[in-house]
Amino acid sequence: MELIETPIPDLYVIKNRLFADDRGYFTEAYNRQTFEKAGLKFDFCQDNRSKSSYGVVRGLHFQLNPKSQTKLVSCIQGKVYDVAVDIRQGSPTFGQWYGVELSEENNLQFLIPQGFAHGFSVLSETAVFTYKCDNFYAPELEGGISYDDPSLGIDWHLPADAIIKSEKDSKHPLLKDLKTNFIYNK
Repeated sequence: MELIETPIPDLYVIKNRLFADDRGYFTEAYNRQTFEKAGLKFDFCQDNRSKSSYGVVRGLHFQLNPKSQTKLVSCIQGKVYDVAVDIRQGSPTFGQWYGVELSEENNLQFLIPQGFAHGFSVLSETAVFTYKCDNFYAPELEGGISYDDPSLGIDWHLPADAIIKSEKDSKHPLLKDLKTNFIYNK
């Protein structure tokens, strides 16, 4: 397992070793000791899974303190473009985003810490996406940013007329109107 730093502090892409042969493959998706050796300590307590069709954009979502969530995400079937946006007040990278393609083929994961909004777009016919979270879902604390906020300029790797979003995701505010309680602590 290799932890790859991104240009945004605290945001990591994880490259898992894949042991493949003619029977299939094996990979270690999470190892607490490996994370702790890198100074990353999380108490993951909930695993989620979603299935979506081509063109679906989910996000950009977050959960506020005191029940914010670190997420370790992966695409176990199909292909997605996954994005995290830094929404920590005082962060030198506030409002910046980083995206990575996650797929069954590349076996990558994305570690998105508390203080980031998260979303993904489905690039394959269907995709099965997993989320390992370090806090339980708290609907009263959920929030979001508009996926098409022009100040972010996120390229979702989809034609605009192919994008499918939920009614709820259509109502998220722009970054400039966002109110959060995330504070950068470095």
